[in-house]
Amino acid sequence: MRHILITCLIVFFSIAALNAVSQNECVILLHGLGDVKYSMFKIENDLKDAGYFTKNIGYKPLKETIELLSERELVPLVQIYQKMGFEKIHFVTHSMGGLIVRYFLQENELPKGSRIVMLSPPNHGSEVVDYFAESPFFNLLVGDVGKELATNSSFLSNLETVEPAIGIIAGSKSTNPLFSKIIPGDDDGRVSVENTKLAEMDDFFVVPKTHLTIKYSNLVAYQIQEFLMDGKFDHNEK
Repeated sequence: MRHILITCLIVFFSIAALNAVSQNECVILLHGLGDVKYSMFKIENDLKDAGYFTKNIGYKPLKETIELLSERELVPLVQIYQKMGFEKIHFVTHSMGGLIVRYFLQENELPKGSRIVMLSPPNHGSEVVDYFAESPFFNLLVGDVGKELATNSSFLSNLETVEPAIGIIAGSKSTNPLFSKIIPGDDDGRVSVENTKLAEMDDFFVVPKTHLTIKYSNLVAYQIQEFLMDGKFDHNEK
């Protein structure tokens, strides 16, 4: 009986390995401003379990701009993965990570069929950044890159539409009453639900999570995989 069980386990993991190889797809993960790559570990591990090759990027943005981060972190990495022969190169981003990818796509392309899932992206900026724009302490915390997240940012207004399929998941729960007074409409404590949207997005999903906790939701992890596979969220699963 024990030998049968061991044989079954070997077969199971062998099939899983074959599925991972046959997918030939990778997922690049990007965290947000003031965060670390460890915050994306749950999503990364779930994607690995699903058979994707993953790369979780950590970066320190305070003395950088979104443009420089894109050119340094994404351009050479995507070129390497294209040479490795990945048929699809997906992105899963949180917060400002989505803006880094959008800038990358202004002058660079991904393989056909690649998809992007953005969690709580400040695609039209954040009123919190507007409110604290003149605060020396706030500017010390967020650096020059933080200024690019203002709602009147020239950086954001100059970004053009991008080609790959984009799915956006926004949070609608806040535990920060001060910031929520600053932000109009539903918000996640950092960004309004409305400001996460893009005209070219292919699907949109809202979850009752905060800006920080959205990364640890099982529902969000499930919806990420649904979009990467099918280009749409499962709106029956809430």
